Amino acid sequence: MEVLMACETHALLNELRQSVDGKAMDAIERLIREAPDHKLCHINVLDFASKVGLDEERAIAAFLHATQMGIFELSWNVLCPACGGVLNTHATLKTVRREEYACELCAAGFKLTLDELVEVAFTVAARVRRIAGHSPETLPIWEYYRQVLWSSGVDLPEAFEPVMENAILDSVELPAGERAQLSLPIPAAYVVVFEPVIHAAQFLDVSGEPTSERQNVSVVYNNVRAPTEAIQLRPGPLHLLLENRTNFRILPTVWVMGTAVHNLLAHRKPFLTGKRLLCNQTFRDLYGTETLDADQQLQITNLTFLFTDLKGSTALYKRLGDLAAFHLVREHFHVLTEIVAAQGGAIVRTIGDAVMATFPTADRAVAAALRMREAMLSLNEEHKREDLVLKIGIHEGPCLAVIQNGRQDYFGQTVNIAARVQELAVSRSIVVTGRVVENLQTSMLLDANNLKPVAKGAALRGIAEEMTVFEIP
Repeated sequence: MEVLMACETHALLNELRQSVDGKAMDAIERLIREAPDHKLCHINVLDFASKVGLDEERAIAAFLHATQMGIFELSWNVLCPACGGVLNTHATLKTVRREEYACELCAAGFKLTLDELVEVAFTVAARVRRIAGHSPETLPIWEYYRQVLWSSGVDLPEAFEPVMENAILDSVELPAGERAQLSLPIPAAYVVVFEPVIHAAQFLDVSGEPTSERQNVSVVYNNVRAPTEAIQLRPGPLHLLLENRTNFRILPTVWVMGTAVHNLLAHRKPFLTGKRLLCNQTFRDLYGTETLDADQQLQITNLTFLFTDLKGSTALYKRLGDLAAFHLVREHFHVLTEIVAAQGGAIVRTIGDAVMATFPTADRAVAAALRMREAMLSLNEEHKREDLVLKIGIHEGPCLAVIQNGRQDYFGQTVNIAARVQELAVSRSIVVTGRVVENLQTSMLLDANNLKPVAKGAALRGIAEEMTVFEIP
C-alpha cells in the first residue's frame, strides 16, 4: 500500500510541476516528504511562503493547483476574533450559512465577515500522505489544540506542550459515555472548564476568602450546548465531576484565564482570509461558480473595487474595423488580467470593453492602476497608434459576496460608487475616493512615485450626496 501511495504521489507531483512555479513546486515537495505531521495539517500558506522565501501570490496559486489535483484539501474555518480558535470547519464556503457565531472560551459573540474571521487553510490529502491530523479523534490532547482548535494565524511556540501545561490546572481525556473526577486546588482567578471538541465552557468565578472545605462542581457534556452562568467559588480545594454523554471522545481542560493564556495566544501571524482568496485570480479560474450558492450572501467589511473602460471604443471599432479592433481589445484584456493577478486581485467580470476587478487592499488596486496606465502606453507604442486610452476608477468599502447571473459577484453601494467614480475619469486618468488615498500603504506608494492626488468635488450618477474624489495625474 505504501509503495502504491508513493508512486501515486510521485505521479501527482510530476503533473503539478507542469503548471506551478518551479521554486514553489520544490518547496511543496519538500514539505510533503519531510515535514512532521503537525505541519501538514491546516497549513498557513502565507507563513509557508515567508519561511521558504516565496512570493505570496505564487504560493497561493501553487497550493490551489495542488488542491485542484487532490494533493491538498482546502478548508474554510470560522474563527473567533479574540482567541483565534476555530469554531467551525467547512470543506466549502457554500456551507457557511450562519451570520452570527459565539466563542464559548471567550464568552463572546460576533457577526461573521470574510475579512479576518474566515481562514483558508490546506491539509495534505490522505492519498498523498497519511498524517495523524486525518484522525483528530486519536490526537493527544495538546496536539488536538495545536492542529484542530487554534487557527493557523495563532503563532504557537514549537515547545507547545510545556507552555500549555503552564497555562492550565488539569486536563483529562474522556471517552464517550464515561465520567472522570478531578481533585485540584483553585486560585483566586477566573477559571474556565473548557472542552475544545464541542466548544463548551463552564466558568468558575473564584474569589473571596480561601477555604479548606472541598467544593463540588459537576459538568455534563451532551450534544446540546446551552449558555451557563459562572459558578461562584472560593479559593481552595475543588472536586470536579465531568460526565461525557456524547458519542465521541472529549478533552475537558481547566484553564486559569490569566497571563499564561494571554501570552500563549497573543502572538499572531498573517493568514489567508476568505476575502483574499475570493480576490485571487487563480482561485476564480479554477473554482468558478463553485464558491457560493445562489441564495448565499456573505459580508465583507472592506474590499477594493477597480473599474476600467476604454475611451471611445465605439469609434475605435469604426476606425480600425471590427477584426483589428477586436484583437487589440482582446490584447488589452489579457494585459489587464495579468496585472490584476500580479497584484493579488481578480477580474470579476468584463462589461463590453470595461473591466471590474477586486483587490484585498487599496494599495494593490492603485499599484495595478499605475501599471495598467503604463501598459497601455507600451501597447500603443508597439502598435504605433494612440487607440488604447484607459479610464480607471477605484473605491473601497463594505459589500456582499453573492452569486449573480451564474457567477461569483459582489453587491452593494460600494460597487455602485466605484463604477460611478470610473465614469469621472478622463483620458488616461485614475480617479479614486478619499478612502483609497487615506490608506497608509497607498500614500506611501504614491509618494514613492512622486504622484500627488488632486482633490475635487463630484456629483456621482445615482448617488445623492456630492463626494470628494482624487485624480492621480
